[in-house]
Amino acid sequence: MQFPFSAQCIVRRTTSPLEPGEKVEVVGMAPDEDCNHEMFVLIQWKKRQLAVPLMQLEGIGVDEEIQQAIEDWHYWVNRGYEL
Repeated sequence: MQFPFSAQCIVRRTTSPLEPGEKVEVVGMAPDEDCNHEMFVLIQWKKRQLAVPLMQLEGIGVDEEIQQAIEDWHYWVNRGYEL
């Protein structure tokens, strides 16, 4: 995936402060140690970087590659797979 890109929160998660509809800038992948069971991405949030689950986001105006990567991850998680 190419970074940064804009995204929107689509679902509330107890592991994240984001609310549905909130827009963020995704700036990179979270460190490997944060992604043992789920894929996390780094976002700019309130003047700092925060790792949130990729499953919680959808791209806004992203290119085909990013859109496909996000959709693929949503598909696998919805089928019960994890890292």
